[in-house]
Amino acid sequence: MNLEEAVSALASGDMKLRDAAKALDEDRAVEARRRALEARHDLDLSPLDGRLRGSEAENNVENMVGALEIPLGVAPELEVHGEHARGIFDVPLATTEGALVASVSRGCSAVRESGGAVARILKDGMTRAPVFLTSGVEEALKVSRWIDGNPDAVNRAVSSTTEHGELLDVEPFPVGRNLFLRLRLDAKDAMGMNMVTIASEAVAELIEGELGIRLVSLSGNMCVDKKPSALNVVRGRGKSVAAEVVVPRDTVERVLKCTPDSIVDLNVRKNLIGSARAASLGFNAHHANIVAALFLATGQDEAHVVEGSTGITTAEAVDGDLYLSVTLPALPIGTVGGGTRLPAQRACLETLGVAGGGEPPGENADRLAEIAAATVLAGELSLMGALAAGHLSRAHEELGR
Repeated sequence: MNLEEAVSALASGDMKLRDAAKALDEDRAVEARRRALEARHDLDLSPLDGRLRGSEAENNVENMVGALEIPLGVAPELEVHGEHARGIFDVPLATTEGALVASVSRGCSAVRESGGAVARILKDGMTRAPVFLTSGVEEALKVSRWIDGNPDAVNRAVSSTTEHGELLDVEPFPVGRNLFLRLRLDAKDAMGMNMVTIASEAVAELIEGELGIRLVSLSGNMCVDKKPSALNVVRGRGKSVAAEVVVPRDTVERVLKCTPDSIVDLNVRKNLIGSARAASLGFNAHHANIVAALFLATGQDEAHVVEGSTGITTAEAVDGDLYLSVTLPALPIGTVGGGTRLPAQRACLETLGVAGGGEPPGENADRLAEIAAATVLAGELSLMGALAAGHLSRAHEELGR
């Protein structure tokens, strides 16, 4: 088979992406897969084979000396039934961990055979929490009451800094002479950290001017940014999103080589009891693996994988079939700003149909969050199946890892 024939077969679905290397050498297989995705999505994906220039990354890094290459794979044909993301998606994943993309791809197949994953945004809001010095608890409460009594002034301070962000609430946390104010904004299609930071500074200046207390730090660590936190697990940060699927027993046995009951038992003993015994904030098999790979591919702030790792996976046997869900309470994610402007990352976002600002504002970021949750679901399903079947180490050995 020549290159053009392989591209045509891959684009039509007559050949699976993983089989391209059987028909071609690996170098030409990479080109064939990329060109097939271009044909499938009517896109120019040449940035995925290019060299990042300094002019393209000047807003993303300082003292640039070059660019690292991270292998990029695709988990094909993930079926999502979201409120915002609806359809079949080829999910780009950047990783150096062999077998990860293959595993997620297997999960995508099981999800698709099961009629697709349902995904929903549960809550939305990016946070920043400045800390102020007061004379004590009484003055801290005075400030909190002033904020409650002057919502228009606080909203004007926020709106003076952004045309898109919307203040959702300000929650006070007094501790002795310290007052933490956790501001939460709807950042629309942006991940929102810069937006909420600038807005918080404007609110802090307003409070300093009106009440005479001193801002100690624009971030007081109750945001909670890029750190494992029970507050984020309970209250949420960024997108709080969930996905679920009911996998028929036949699909579990044929695709995952185990049974629904074995996955349910594994989830209880590993993800729930094991995580509780370790005092973990994440009750899951490997949410962070998929979050990290998708973040790198789509230009997210990779440090937010910390929050993305704190999800919960549940599994139940329902009428003989397997019900599986993932809940990601804190997923900071966006489609504008930051690394989403880089050519290769934007190409990956275009593959998913979510590059740039959405219409209405916030639509693209919501779609990406639902796709992310469904991808995590596929990854959890496949890994838990491999563990339940006792195939994990064998899979790595067979793939030469």
